[in-house]
Amino acid sequence: VPVDGSHWLSMREVLDGLREKGHEIVIVAPEISLYIKPTRSFVMKMYPVPFTQEELDYTFWRTSQDVFVEGSFLERIVKTYEGMKNTSAMFLSTCTHLLYNEELVRYLEDTKF
Repeated sequence: VPVDGSHWLSMREVLDGLREKGHEIVIVAPEISLYIKPTRSFVMKMYPVPFTQEELDYTFWRTSQDVFVEGSFLERIVKTYEGMKNTSAMFLSTCTHLLYNEELVRYLEDTKF
């Protein structure tokens, strides 16, 4: 179960190598993500989350833009904290929706994932 972002980009190369050696790769991912997208190389098991692609993209864009905002040190720290808090809330929501997706969890258990 990869984490989106740079973790996924690093893992993708490893998974391609495993697939080339004949392994079946099953990716469990939220329907909305930054980089994890369905391909013919992997079996995808996706689950819904309560935010849109636009909301996710905006949250990450806004957090990156806050780095360049002018202001006092304290104001910049507060902005950075708010951005990290919003990003963490999305990741927590993603995990929660995976764990409470009974159909997907049952599939994972039945296939000894």
